[in-house]
Amino acid sequence: MNQDGYTDPMRRHDFVLIFDVTDGNPNGDPDAGNLPRVDPETMQGLVTDVSLKRRVRNWVDATRGGNEGYRIYIQNKGIALNTLNDQAYAAKGIKSTGTKQKRADVEEARGWMCQQFYDVRTFGAVMTTGRNCGQVRGPVQMTFARSIDPLLPLDLAITRVAITKPEDAEVLVTEGDGKTKGKETEMGRKSLVPYGLYRGYGFVTPVFVRQTGFSTEDLALFWHALQSMWDLDRSSSRGLMACRGIYVFTHDSELGNAPADQLFSRVRVKRRDGVQAPRSFSDYEVSVDEGEMPQGVTLTKLAG
Repeated sequence: MNQDGYTDPMRRHDFVLIFDVTDGNPNGDPDAGNLPRVDPETMQGLVTDVSLKRRVRNWVDATRGGNEGYRIYIQNKGIALNTLNDQAYAAKGIKSTGTKQKRADVEEARGWMCQQFYDVRTFGAVMTTGRNCGQVRGPVQMTFARSIDPLLPLDLAITRVAITKPEDAEVLVTEGDGKTKGKETEMGRKSLVPYGLYRGYGFVTPVFVRQTGFSTEDLALFWHALQSMWDLDRSSSRGLMACRGIYVFTHDSELGNAPADQLFSRVRVKRRDGVQAPRSFSDYEVSVDEGEMPQGVTLTKLAG
């Protein structure tokens, strides 16, 4: 068994991810005018697993995308998924039947996709559109992240000293002195949360490693991405986002030595006494119970 512990894909890993955002929108909700996502009953902020995986994909693509075996399947570069499926059939010399494909052909194409695309063998993928490359259930899965405290999303009006349409410059507006002029500014909106500290969970399941070829190097890259992807994902809408903690519980066995929820409860995050409206990470206290860890479980702190 690999002695690196937390980078061994043949051991089960359960991890806690803590990150924060200051004056930004960590994950817009298209059903709510792109306002930051919230739980409407508790007003806790939400960041989807899809959003977190997108950041991982972008970081891997930026740092390793040019290397063999580290391409990204789910990407935003205008390349259709069916085009990538076609590449598998061409590379393996598989003839498409146009109807139901032979199982052996699908398995061969599926194996090629896992070898070529980092996110397929890490997170899995459904590749049944166009030429059928099968489905993959990835060994690495993540939950939604939820803010520790309720949030109050802000939707702010902003002005832009530029106009969009040429005809707007010709609109005449009567001034007090009798002069006229065209439109000079336009209004916009910007959504954000003043501050939010989020906590999410993730899992590495060895039983799916055998199906995808997920390696020690792949797992080490994933841990690196979780720590570093925030500095790559900068935009005017994001505000300031940062990783505040990654706590990995590594089991000695494939199936695990303790329930994940019991391990997660050892990482506690609470607002400091006297803080009414948190506005920075220093307004919180993170503590970890490392005493009497279940037999066969070790804790690694990658950040925090």
